[in-house]
Amino acid sequence: MYFNEEFETLPRPALEALQLKRLQAVLERVYAHVPFYRDTFNAAGIKPGDVKSLGDLERLPFTTKQNMRDSYPYGLFAVPMEEIVRIHASSGTTGKPTVVGYTRKDIDVWSELMARSFVSAGAGKGDIIHNAYGYGLFTGGLGAHYGAERLGASVIPISGGNTKRQLMIMQDFGSSVLTCTPSYALFMAEEARAEGINFKDLRLKVGIFGAEPWSEAMRDEIEAKLNLDAIDIYGLSEIMGPGVAIECIEAKRGLHIWEDHFIPEIIDPDSGQRVAEGERGELVITTITKQGIPLIRYRTRDITSIIYEPCICGRTHARITRMSGRSDDMLIIRGVNVFPSQIESILIGIEGVEPHYLLVVDRVENLDTLEVHVEVDERIFSDEIKILQRLAKRIEKEIKDKLGITCTARLVEPRSIQRSEGKATRVIDKRKL
Repeated sequence: MYFNEEFETLPRPALEALQLKRLQAVLERVYAHVPFYRDTFNAAGIKPGDVKSLGDLERLPFTTKQNMRDSYPYGLFAVPMEEIVRIHASSGTTGKPTVVGYTRKDIDVWSELMARSFVSAGAGKGDIIHNAYGYGLFTGGLGAHYGAERLGASVIPISGGNTKRQLMIMQDFGSSVLTCTPSYALFMAEEARAEGINFKDLRLKVGIFGAEPWSEAMRDEIEAKLNLDAIDIYGLSEIMGPGVAIECIEAKRGLHIWEDHFIPEIIDPDSGQRVAEGERGELVITTITKQGIPLIRYRTRDITSIIYEPCICGRTHARITRMSGRSDDMLIIRGVNVFPSQIESILIGIEGVEPHYLLVVDRVENLDTLEVHVEVDERIFSDEIKILQRLAKRIEKEIKDKLGITCTARLVEPRSIQRSEGKATRVIDKRKL
């Protein structure tokens, strides 16, 4: 099943020809209308007309989140404000928020790509989509909402929070598709169990989860507890919002990135050079159809790789592998690089451990320390001290054996780690780096 079969199944030569045509057009636009790009292109000694092939893209300078903050709020917009019909922004928790603007056509494209994404995940017109992504300046809620409406499905704009009410609505309204963060999905499962609700009694068939990195082990956990197919979706507000890429339900192996609108590259985060095909690195995206705020070679900081081999679903668009984290979220502990998702995979594989954890990193006498706070199920927590001690030692050993880092496991009682209805907080880094 496809939403737009013509474009979703374009042969690779036709797709690349379309990409080049659209790339050349967007470069001319940003050079003419965005002083930042005109200045950076001139400083790099390149003009839009010099880009004759897709390979020439890597001659262009990168755009970073800091560039967006420096241009706050509207400095990177490529159209007059009277053409902007919607403004979104990041939370700004680490500085000025990044502001993005959408023209009417941008909203139309976003809606189509989200509709494509829903169909890729196995949703259709007859579905009732329970949209528990947050509405507001965050792009998740409205992005999924407009896509569901474009698809022709029924959408419940419930947003985040009030989980008991969410569960009641799912039961009473017959929700068949769930959209939210993976950590909130597990929180829903926890609340449902406390309320005596069995997800096998609900109509849910598919969950579309994104906005934070999650592991294959967490997918297994979600599918078992919520009795649905868990599909990974990717997006970021700077590029568009949700729907930049998504897994297909047929393969669940890599997320199709809609290459008729975005050109992906993978670079070494340190050198900025492209890596060999199939190698992991930082995802860089160029938007080739956006009008409001086109971005050229935007460094996402997300770590992934690209799969170009054909997919069993018939879509020809390349796939990016599951995000292992962000290059700026990567922890370096005594010289070892580790992502929270790697620790998560280990924890979920250990019986008696709940999928709720917190990593506390500190520096004591010039040495890095890592404490892994993890909840255990009620049966284990009420067991003898020596059983808890054995479980803690096993966690420490598995993390040491598989990741090469020494940690201290702190077993905590069920429901004691703070829950989030949006992105989960997984790391507290107390070091002064």
